[in-house]
Amino acid sequence: MERRKTAGEYHKSIIVVSKSSALDPNEQALSRPPWVTTTLGCFLIFTIVVDILGNLLVIFSVYKNKKLRNAGNIFVVSLAVADLVVAIYPYPLVLASIFHNGWNLGYVHCQISGFLMGVSVIGSIFNITGIAINRYCYICHSLKYDKLYSDKNSVCYVLLIWALTVLAIIPNLFVGSLKYDARVYSCTFEQSASSAYTIAVVFFHFILPILIVTYCYLRIWVLVIQVRRRVKPDNRPKLTPHDVRNFVTMFVVFVLFAVCWAPLNLIGLAVAIDPDTVVPLIPEWLFVASYFMAYFNSCLNAIVYGVLNQNFRREYKRIVVSVCTARIFFQDSSNDAAERLKSKPSPLMTNNNQIKVDSV
Repeated sequence: MERRKTAGEYHKSIIVVSKSSALDPNEQALSRPPWVTTTLGCFLIFTIVVDILGNLLVIFSVYKNKKLRNAGNIFVVSLAVADLVVAIYPYPLVLASIFHNGWNLGYVHCQISGFLMGVSVIGSIFNITGIAINRYCYICHSLKYDKLYSDKNSVCYVLLIWALTVLAIIPNLFVGSLKYDARVYSCTFEQSASSAYTIAVVFFHFILPILIVTYCYLRIWVLVIQVRRRVKPDNRPKLTPHDVRNFVTMFVVFVLFAVCWAPLNLIGLAVAIDPDTVVPLIPEWLFVASYFMAYFNSCLNAIVYGVLNQNFRREYKRIVVSVCTARIFFQDSSNDAAERLKSKPSPLMTNNNQIKVDSV
């Protein structure tokens, strides 16, 4: 009796085979205290809700407010779309896996979920890189900015970002690295699937973009310091406080992404270099925390825009008030109304005056 009890306690404390009876160890369900799964579930629910509401606010704000419709914010909208992708499909499946204590949605959903999660992550870092390059050109090479970032060129850059994102994810389907990991209740990239491939993924999809973004923002910081100390070269245009605030906003977005995703990428890099030695040394709580910290990043950008960008903050308030008063679909935005008033010709205006007013 004593021997059976000990063996039962041992199996209960380590793993319990999931109802799917899958043979893959990754398909097994972990036995955890109820408070752990409840905490992870509530954390993910909060992330999903804020992600969807926040990023919809970002997209709708840019659509409704003409002050926000510029080349730089095309990348902001693209980044919001990348964050929305995970909240709409992969995260709800992870949530279902948490409450079922295992994956019961089949192989196809697992592959789609892992693929879309990768698309979101790589799309986010590529868009953040695009935003940094855009800010660098706007502030450090402003004389060439309008030519480089015309409306047509900006759309092409965004399409290029998403094309590169999809191309970067496709190899996962052939390497077989998208698998269910019971520790994080997610179908995700398996770090130990291929050491060489994992190192390449971490370098090209995280380290290299981070280096590019860091270079761009360092150059911008140097110019901002020169402006503040009045040592800016005469041939450079002046920086307005609005330009500096926009730069700071996007810099904070980059820092939060780097902080949230660095632990998971560093763990992946260490595992890829020496899996036999590193894997046993990584506590499960650290691995799980790094994953859910990375997931949490998808809901932060919309909050940052609302806190640091006055135009976004005002548009957020206007949209929320419109929704609460059920007038969002019946009234034009204040910006559109103002634009129509500006563009409406006055009977006292000459043609020349009208041209000047419209060009402002």
